[in-house]
Amino acid sequence: MIDKETLIKQEKEILYNKSMASNPISGTGFMPKMTTPIARTSSNRLFGGYVSANNERVFSTTDYREVIKDMNTALRGKTNTPDFYNALHALLINKLGAQFTAIGMFQKQSKCINIKLTDKVGGTFSSRVFLSDDTNPIVECFNSQETIVKNDSKFLKLSYLQSPAVAIIPLISVNECLGVMIVGDNNVNENADLYSLVANHYALFMHNADLVEQANAHANTDALTSLSNHRGFQEILSNELAKAEKTNSTVSVIMMDVNNISKINRELGHAKGDEVIKLVAEKVKQNIRSNDSAGRYGGDEIAIVLPDTDTNEAKYLAEYLTYSLSCCFIDDVGPVKVSVGIANYPQCAKEQEKLLISAEQAMYISQSKGYKDGMSAIISSSDFNFWDDMALHSFAEVLTKRHSQLGVNFEEELVNKFASEEISSQHHLEELATSLAGAIDAKDPYTKGHSTSVSKYSEALARALNLPEAEVQRIKLGALLHDVGKIGIPENVLKKPTHLSDEEWEIMKQHPSIGAEKVLMQNEALKDLIPMVKYHHEHIDGSGYPCQLKGDEIPLEARIVAVADVYHALISDRPYRKGLGVEKACEILQDGAGVQWDAELVRKFIQIAPSLATTI
Repeated sequence: MIDKETLIKQEKEILYNKSMASNPISGTGFMPKMTTPIARTSSNRLFGGYVSANNERVFSTTDYREVIKDMNTALRGKTNTPDFYNALHALLINKLGAQFTAIGMFQKQSKCINIKLTDKVGGTFSSRVFLSDDTNPIVECFNSQETIVKNDSKFLKLSYLQSPAVAIIPLISVNECLGVMIVGDNNVNENADLYSLVANHYALFMHNADLVEQANAHANTDALTSLSNHRGFQEILSNELAKAEKTNSTVSVIMMDVNNISKINRELGHAKGDEVIKLVAEKVKQNIRSNDSAGRYGGDEIAIVLPDTDTNEAKYLAEYLTYSLSCCFIDDVGPVKVSVGIANYPQCAKEQEKLLISAEQAMYISQSKGYKDGMSAIISSSDFNFWDDMALHSFAEVLTKRHSQLGVNFEEELVNKFASEEISSQHHLEELATSLAGAIDAKDPYTKGHSTSVSKYSEALARALNLPEAEVQRIKLGALLHDVGKIGIPENVLKKPTHLSDEEWEIMKQHPSIGAEKVLMQNEALKDLIPMVKYHHEHIDGSGYPCQLKGDEIPLEARIVAVADVYHALISDRPYRKGLGVEKACEILQDGAGVQWDAELVRKFIQIAPSLATTI
């Protein structure tokens, strides 16, 4: 086994042997420069030597200590095999007068040695030697793992080469021969030990590079399925999107979720669940193209990246995969069924995170739709309206599941979609507001239906005040969106089951301003709803928030929404208490009349409260 210590020992032996061969006073510790014969093929004295008429060899000196020092310097910091070889080649050519160098790497599958040769002027040539040619000195060196020296290079069958002597040195690391190093040099016998040292350095570097590559491959590979893991999949998708952006092409993502995997794990054991996931992975690997990539995106989710593929082509592959899986029966499980979602770059999204979230949202919609004719419903992000109830519910599921993992502000994405929506009619506006309110209420299971109820109570109070119909409709809509700012409140605050701390309460108090300034202000059709959203937590005595307005400074519509909001909060269940009865809720309203809430509005609301439906 060749290791670092062995290489250091070899360096010391080379220096010692060379000093003994050239220094008659070897015990003095004096290390003179070595005289190394180098045959010159030119009579140009500027070249450093020449071959005389009598063919006498002119000697030049080589300081082996300096060579080893230069080698360590040249190889330091090299992180890839080509750079390492180029540095070695330059060293052997410039410092030792080699005519050429070559590396031959063993290929196990084809049982051959692929050789790349570089001459002293940088020309490169490739050839291949099969192990069956046991008369070839390269094969002989590889099999015997011993250095072989030949008097010429004719066995390489490269006629343009001069024919210096050649050393063929095995590349051995951890008792395994990785290939051979070949050096053309008339002084191979003199430099044999140094060439062996260089070969061992190269073999050790190759082995380490291979280990690093394997480690990186394992770091990005899922152990169960042998697909890319989540990190590896993200890297592949990032690279494909970068290519698509440069080439103005498309990329599709298929997201697949194994149905009922939790039930399978719970009732049949995790080994059975793993069996299902492995089967899905195998079917995916068998049916995707060579330039496609698949990864285990989550515990039971497998995602596929399809370069140069539009939505229809992605659907075709998804349909074939779901059909193939439906034909596979697993004991105690039956046919394997999956939910499938598809998103396309750039049609759906240009950002990686948004593309993935769209594919996952489509997958959840597929899950909701179930099966048609025994086949999974395959949904693409272009198949549904973002503001449909099912789409928003799926979006909320993805938001809850992935927000902390991906670090993407999906609430902001939702607001952006809302702000950029072109309002075509009052009916369209009401539908949009209802959908957004539903998405906000979905963030907090304890306030489900809150926005709709507050809107209904506000409308009833506005009618009891005999306000104009247009004003009633405006109040109804504003009340529906009164909590829209909660979309920007962290879920750990919004969903906290106990009372909020002072710091958390300060965060919660920001939601009226967020709703007014970051949501409604962005859409021209919604600006007249801002007073209700921003001021519905103001108090008559000025103790409210965010602006500490008093009395009539608070717009009437905001005072109406404030009464409706607190009433529904009082009669609704909370994690820390059960909902109050109508009578008790009205009693609390009466106690706060003229302090927190408008006294006249409280009086009017108490009159109509018993007639309002209280079942939530």
